[in-house]
Amino acid sequence: MEETKKISSEIGQSKERFGTKLARFHDKHYKLLLLIPAIILLFSFIYLGVFYSKTGDFIYRDISLTGGTTVTIYEKKPIDQVKDDLSGKLESPDVRGIYDLITKEQKAFIIETKSDANTTRTVLEEYLGYTLNEENSSFEFTGASLSSSFFRQLVIAVILAFFFMAIVVFIMFRTFVPSTAIIISAFADILMTLVLFNLLGYKLSSAGIVAFLMLIGYSVDTDILLTNRVLKRHGESVNRKIWGAFKTGMTMTLTSILAVLFALIIVGSFSGILTQIFTILIIGLGFDMLNTWLTNVSIIKWYALRKEKNETRV
Repeated sequence: MEETKKISSEIGQSKERFGTKLARFHDKHYKLLLLIPAIILLFSFIYLGVFYSKTGDFIYRDISLTGGTTVTIYEKKPIDQVKDDLSGKLESPDVRGIYDLITKEQKAFIIETKSDANTTRTVLEEYLGYTLNEENSSFEFTGASLSSSFFRQLVIAVILAFFFMAIVVFIMFRTFVPSTAIIISAFADILMTLVLFNLLGYKLSSAGIVAFLMLIGYSVDTDILLTNRVLKRHGESVNRKIWGAFKTGMTMTLTSILAVLFALIIVGSFSGILTQIFTILIIGLGFDMLNTWLTNVSIIKWYALRKEKNETRV
Protein backbone atom coordinates (compact mmCIF):
# COMPACT_ATOMS: atom_id res chain seq x y z
CA MET A 1 0.00 0.00 0.00
CA GLU A 2 2.81 2.38 0.97
CA GLU A 3 4.71 1.49 -2.21
CA THR A 4 1.62 2.29 -4.29
CA LYS A 5 1.28 5.67 -2.60
CA LYS A 6 4.98 6.31 -3.16
CA ILE A 7 4.72 5.46 -6.85
CA SER A 8 1.65 7.67 -7.21
CA SER A 9 3.46 10.51 -5.47
CA GLU A 10 6.47 10.14 -7.75
CA ILE A 11 4.25 10.15 -10.84
CA GLY A 12 2.49 13.28 -9.58
CA GLN A 13 5.80 15.03 -8.92
CA SER A 14 7.07 14.00 -12.35
CA LYS A 15 3.98 15.44 -14.03
CA GLU A 16 4.34 18.64 -12.03
CA ARG A 17 8.02 19.03 -13.04
CA PHE A 18 7.12 18.41 -16.70
CA GLY A 19 4.31 20.95 -16.48
CA THR A 20 6.66 23.52 -14.95
CA LYS A 21 9.27 23.00 -17.68
CA LEU A 22 6.60 23.21 -20.37
CA ALA A 23 5.20 26.42 -18.89
CA ARG A 24 8.68 27.99 -18.75
CA PHE A 25 9.36 26.98 -22.35
CA HIS A 26 6.06 28.42 -23.51
CA ASP A 27 6.52 31.65 -21.53
CA LYS A 28 9.85 32.12 -23.28
CA HIS A 29 8.95 31.09 -26.82
CA TYR A 30 5.18 31.52 -27.32
CA LYS A 31 5.63 34.61 -29.49
CA LEU A 32 8.28 32.84 -31.56
CA LEU A 33 6.00 29.82 -32.03
CA LEU A 34 3.54 32.14 -33.75
CA LEU A 35 5.96 32.24 -36.69
CA ILE A 36 5.13 28.61 -37.62
CA PRO A 37 1.46 29.21 -38.57
CA ALA A 38 2.38 32.66 -39.93
CA ILE A 39 4.85 31.11 -42.41
CA ILE A 40 2.32 28.46 -43.45
CA LEU A 41 -0.34 31.15 -43.91
CA LEU A 42 2.02 33.26 -46.02
CA PHE A 43 2.87 30.23 -48.16
CA SER A 44 -0.87 29.56 -48.60
CA PHE A 45 -1.48 33.09 -49.91
CA ILE A 46 1.50 32.88 -52.28
CA TYR A 47 0.43 29.43 -53.53
CA LEU A 48 -3.13 30.54 -54.23
CA GLY A 49 -1.88 33.67 -55.99
CA VAL A 50 0.43 31.66 -58.25
CA PHE A 51 -2.27 29.02 -58.83
CA TYR A 52 -4.80 31.68 -59.80
CA SER A 53 -2.38 33.36 -62.20
CA LYS A 54 -1.86 30.04 -63.99
CA THR A 55 -5.39 28.60 -63.99
CA GLY A 56 -7.73 31.56 -63.48
CA ASP A 57 -9.21 29.83 -60.44
CA PHE A 58 -8.22 29.17 -56.82
CA ILE A 59 -9.02 25.45 -56.81
CA TYR A 60 -9.37 22.39 -58.97
CA ARG A 61 -13.10 21.85 -59.54
CA ASP A 62 -14.83 18.64 -60.55
CA ILE A 63 -17.65 18.48 -63.07
CA SER A 64 -20.33 19.23 -60.47
CA LEU A 65 -18.85 22.75 -60.36
CA THR A 66 -17.58 23.10 -63.95
CA GLY A 67 -20.21 21.18 -65.93
CA GLY A 68 -19.89 17.86 -67.71
CA THR A 69 -21.06 14.26 -67.79
CA THR A 70 -21.00 11.55 -65.12
CA VAL A 71 -21.46 7.96 -66.25
CA THR A 72 -21.74 4.89 -64.04
CA ILE A 73 -20.98 1.61 -65.82
CA TYR A 74 -22.12 -1.55 -64.03
CA GLU A 75 -19.13 -3.64 -65.07
CA LYS A 76 -15.75 -4.70 -63.70
CA LYS A 77 -12.77 -3.07 -65.41
CA PRO A 78 -9.25 -2.03 -64.35
CA ILE A 79 -9.56 1.64 -63.38
CA ASP A 80 -6.12 2.75 -64.58
CA GLN A 81 -6.54 0.99 -67.90
CA VAL A 82 -9.92 2.61 -68.53
CA LYS A 83 -8.51 6.04 -67.76
CA ASP A 84 -5.54 5.52 -70.09
CA ASP A 85 -7.75 4.22 -72.88
CA LEU A 86 -10.17 7.15 -72.68
CA SER A 87 -7.69 9.95 -72.04
CA GLY A 88 -7.38 10.82 -75.72
CA LYS A 89 -11.05 10.36 -76.56
CA LEU A 90 -12.84 12.27 -73.78
CA GLU A 91 -12.07 15.67 -72.30
CA SER A 92 -10.36 15.47 -68.86
CA PRO A 93 -11.69 11.99 -67.96
CA ASP A 94 -11.58 10.92 -64.32
CA VAL A 95 -12.30 7.28 -63.46
CA ARG A 96 -12.93 5.67 -60.08
CA GLY A 97 -14.29 2.34 -58.97
CA ILE A 98 -17.26 1.35 -56.82
CA TYR A 99 -16.59 -1.57 -54.47
CA ASP A 100 -18.59 -3.78 -52.15
CA LEU A 101 -18.21 -2.64 -48.54
CA ILE A 102 -17.66 -6.16 -47.16
CA THR A 103 -15.94 -8.13 -49.92
CA LYS A 104 -14.13 -5.13 -51.53
CA GLU A 105 -15.15 -6.60 -54.88
CA GLN A 106 -15.56 -4.08 -57.70
CA LYS A 107 -19.19 -3.63 -58.69
CA ALA A 108 -18.96 -0.75 -61.17
CA PHE A 109 -16.89 2.23 -62.20
CA ILE A 110 -17.67 5.92 -62.65
CA ILE A 111 -16.39 8.15 -65.43
CA GLU A 112 -16.49 11.93 -65.11
CA THR A 113 -15.66 14.10 -68.12
CA LYS A 114 -16.20 17.62 -69.40
CA SER A 115 -17.46 16.19 -72.70
CA ASP A 116 -21.19 16.43 -73.42
CA ALA A 117 -23.51 13.45 -72.87
CA ASN A 118 -23.87 12.48 -76.55
CA THR A 119 -20.14 12.49 -77.21
CA THR A 120 -19.50 10.55 -74.01
CA ARG A 121 -22.10 7.93 -74.88
CA THR A 122 -20.71 7.45 -78.40
CA VAL A 123 -17.13 7.09 -77.19
CA LEU A 124 -18.04 4.66 -74.40
CA GLU A 125 -20.22 2.46 -76.59
CA GLU A 126 -17.40 2.23 -79.11
CA TYR A 127 -14.90 1.48 -76.35
CA LEU A 128 -17.04 -1.10 -74.50
CA GLY A 129 -18.49 -2.71 -77.61
CA TYR A 130 -22.16 -2.64 -76.62
CA THR A 131 -25.09 -0.23 -76.34
CA LEU A 132 -25.49 1.61 -73.07
CA ASN A 133 -28.97 1.57 -71.54
CA GLU A 134 -30.66 1.96 -68.15
CA GLU A 135 -29.80 -1.62 -67.17
CA ASN A 136 -26.04 -1.42 -67.63
CA SER A 137 -25.35 2.28 -67.02
CA SER A 138 -26.62 5.65 -65.81
CA PHE A 139 -25.92 9.12 -67.22
CA GLU A 140 -25.94 12.54 -65.55
CA PHE A 141 -25.18 15.77 -67.39
CA THR A 142 -24.74 19.24 -65.89
CA GLY A 143 -24.39 22.37 -68.02
CA ALA A 144 -21.40 24.67 -67.51
CA SER A 145 -23.51 27.77 -66.83
CA LEU A 146 -25.64 25.98 -64.25
CA SER A 147 -22.56 24.55 -62.51
CA SER A 148 -20.84 27.95 -62.43
CA SER A 149 -23.96 29.57 -60.97
CA PHE A 150 -24.24 26.81 -58.37
CA PHE A 151 -20.55 27.25 -57.47
CA ARG A 152 -21.00 31.00 -56.95
CA GLN A 153 -24.00 30.41 -54.70
CA LEU A 154 -22.07 27.90 -52.58
CA VAL A 155 -19.12 30.27 -52.24
CA ILE A 156 -21.47 33.06 -51.16
CA ALA A 157 -22.98 30.67 -48.59
CA VAL A 158 -19.52 29.95 -47.14
CA ILE A 159 -18.67 33.67 -46.99
CA LEU A 160 -21.97 34.51 -45.28
CA ALA A 161 -21.53 31.65 -42.80
CA PHE A 162 -18.06 32.94 -41.94
CA PHE A 163 -19.37 36.52 -41.65
CA PHE A 164 -22.17 35.57 -39.26
CA MET A 165 -19.78 33.42 -37.25
CA ALA A 166 -17.53 36.46 -36.85
CA ILE A 167 -20.48 38.56 -35.67
CA VAL A 168 -21.42 35.94 -33.05
CA VAL A 169 -17.82 35.83 -31.80
CA PHE A 170 -17.66 39.62 -31.42
CA ILE A 171 -21.00 39.62 -29.59
CA MET A 172 -19.78 36.89 -27.22
CA PHE A 173 -16.48 38.51 -26.20
CA ARG A 174 -17.00 42.19 -27.11
CA THR A 175 -13.24 42.68 -27.17
CA PHE A 176 -11.30 43.31 -30.35
CA VAL A 177 -8.09 41.29 -29.85
CA PRO A 178 -9.57 37.97 -28.57
CA SER A 179 -12.39 38.06 -31.13
CA THR A 180 -9.97 38.83 -33.96
CA ALA A 181 -7.69 36.00 -32.82
CA ILE A 182 -10.55 33.50 -33.11
CA ILE A 183 -11.51 34.77 -36.56
CA ILE A 184 -7.91 34.72 -37.80
CA SER A 185 -7.48 31.15 -36.55
CA ALA A 186 -10.69 30.01 -38.25
CA PHE A 187 -9.76 31.75 -41.50
CA ALA A 188 -6.26 30.25 -41.45
CA ASP A 189 -7.73 26.81 -40.81
CA ILE A 190 -9.98 27.03 -43.89
CA LEU A 191 -7.30 28.57 -46.12
CA MET A 192 -4.61 26.02 -45.18
CA THR A 193 -7.05 23.16 -45.66
CA LEU A 194 -7.97 24.45 -49.12
CA VAL A 195 -4.31 24.74 -50.14
CA LEU A 196 -3.35 21.27 -48.91
CA PHE A 197 -6.45 19.80 -50.56
CA ASN A 198 -5.30 21.40 -53.81
CA LEU A 199 -1.70 20.24 -53.37
CA LEU A 200 -2.92 16.65 -52.94
CA GLY A 201 -4.51 16.90 -56.39
CA TYR A 202 -8.15 16.57 -55.32
CA LYS A 203 -10.90 18.23 -57.33
CA LEU A 204 -13.39 20.11 -55.19
CA SER A 205 -17.02 19.12 -55.60
CA SER A 206 -20.23 20.68 -54.30
CA ALA A 207 -20.03 18.21 -51.38
CA GLY A 208 -16.54 19.52 -50.63
CA ILE A 209 -17.84 23.06 -50.27
CA VAL A 210 -20.44 21.76 -47.81
CA ALA A 211 -17.54 20.22 -45.87
CA PHE A 212 -15.91 23.67 -45.66
CA LEU A 213 -19.18 25.00 -44.23
CA MET A 214 -18.98 22.29 -41.55
CA LEU A 215 -15.33 23.16 -40.98
CA ILE A 216 -16.23 26.70 -39.95
CA GLY A 217 -18.05 25.25 -36.94
CA TYR A 218 -15.27 22.81 -36.15
CA SER A 219 -12.69 25.62 -36.41
CA VAL A 220 -14.15 27.90 -33.77
CA ASP A 221 -15.25 25.49 -31.03
CA THR A 222 -11.82 24.98 -29.44
CA ASP A 223 -10.90 28.63 -30.05
CA ILE A 224 -13.99 29.75 -28.17
CA LEU A 225 -13.25 27.23 -25.41
CA LEU A 226 -9.71 28.57 -25.02
CA THR A 227 -10.67 32.24 -25.13
CA ASN A 228 -13.60 31.82 -22.77
CA ARG A 229 -11.51 29.95 -20.19
CA VAL A 230 -8.57 32.38 -20.29
CA LEU A 231 -10.63 35.56 -20.15
CA LYS A 232 -13.58 34.61 -17.97
CA ARG A 233 -12.17 32.15 -15.43
CA HIS A 234 -10.59 33.78 -12.40
CA GLY A 235 -8.34 32.60 -9.56
CA GLU A 236 -5.85 30.70 -11.77
CA SER A 237 -2.70 31.66 -13.63
CA VAL A 238 -2.86 32.18 -17.40
CA ASN A 239 -0.73 29.07 -17.99
CA ARG A 240 -2.98 26.89 -15.84
CA LYS A 241 -6.08 28.13 -17.66
CA ILE A 242 -4.44 27.47 -21.04
CA TRP A 243 -3.36 23.99 -19.95
CA GLY A 244 -6.89 23.15 -18.78
CA ALA A 245 -8.34 24.36 -22.08
CA PHE A 246 -5.66 22.45 -23.99
CA LYS A 247 -6.53 19.12 -22.36
CA THR A 248 -10.24 19.59 -23.01
CA GLY A 249 -9.79 20.96 -26.51
CA MET A 250 -7.35 18.28 -27.65
CA THR A 251 -9.69 15.59 -26.34
CA MET A 252 -12.52 17.10 -28.39
CA THR A 253 -10.45 17.45 -31.57
CA LEU A 254 -8.76 14.04 -31.41
CA THR A 255 -12.10 12.37 -30.73
CA SER A 256 -13.55 14.08 -33.81
CA ILE A 257 -10.55 13.10 -35.94
CA LEU A 258 -10.78 9.45 -34.90
CA ALA A 259 -14.53 9.37 -35.57
CA VAL A 260 -14.15 10.96 -39.01
CA LEU A 261 -11.14 8.76 -39.85
CA PHE A 262 -13.11 5.63 -38.98
CA ALA A 263 -15.98 6.83 -41.18
CA LEU A 264 -13.53 7.57 -44.00
CA ILE A 265 -12.12 4.04 -43.85
CA ILE A 266 -15.63 2.60 -44.05
CA VAL A 267 -16.99 4.71 -46.92
CA GLY A 268 -13.75 5.27 -48.83
CA SER A 269 -14.27 2.38 -51.21
CA PHE A 270 -17.80 3.17 -52.37
CA SER A 271 -18.69 6.84 -51.85
CA GLY A 272 -16.65 9.58 -53.49
CA ILE A 273 -18.87 12.29 -52.01
CA LEU A 274 -18.47 11.17 -48.40
CA THR A 275 -14.78 10.46 -48.96
CA GLN A 276 -14.20 14.07 -49.99
CA ILE A 277 -16.22 15.45 -47.06
CA PHE A 278 -14.36 13.35 -44.50
CA THR A 279 -10.96 14.07 -46.09
CA ILE A 280 -11.55 17.82 -45.87
CA LEU A 281 -12.71 17.52 -42.25
CA ILE A 282 -9.64 15.49 -41.23
CA ILE A 283 -7.26 17.97 -42.87
CA GLY A 284 -9.17 20.87 -41.35
CA LEU A 285 -9.17 19.40 -37.85
CA GLY A 286 -5.41 18.87 -38.12
CA PHE A 287 -4.88 22.53 -39.02
CA ASP A 288 -7.38 23.47 -36.30
CA MET A 289 -4.99 22.04 -33.70
CA LEU A 290 -2.13 24.07 -35.20
CA ASN A 291 -4.04 27.33 -35.37
CA THR A 292 -5.73 27.01 -31.98
CA TRP A 293 -2.69 25.99 -29.94
CA LEU A 294 -0.08 28.07 -31.75
CA THR A 295 -1.89 31.00 -33.38
CA ASN A 296 -4.80 31.70 -31.04
CA VAL A 297 -3.09 30.68 -27.81
CA SER A 298 -0.12 32.98 -28.50
CA ILE A 299 -2.35 36.00 -29.17
CA ILE A 300 -4.65 35.28 -26.22
CA LYS A 301 -1.72 34.71 -23.85
CA TRP A 302 -0.08 37.97 -24.90
CA TYR A 303 -3.39 39.81 -24.44
CA ALA A 304 -4.16 38.24 -21.04
CA LEU A 305 -0.67 38.87 -19.63
CA ARG A 306 -0.72 42.44 -20.85
CA LYS A 307 -4.17 42.96 -19.33
CA GLU A 308 -2.99 41.55 -15.97
CA LYS A 309 0.05 43.81 -16.07
CA ASN A 310 -2.05 46.91 -16.72
CA GLU A 311 -4.49 45.98 -13.94
CA THR A 312 -1.58 45.50 -11.50
CA ARG A 313 -0.25 48.96 -12.31
CA VAL A 314 -3.64 50.49 -11.63
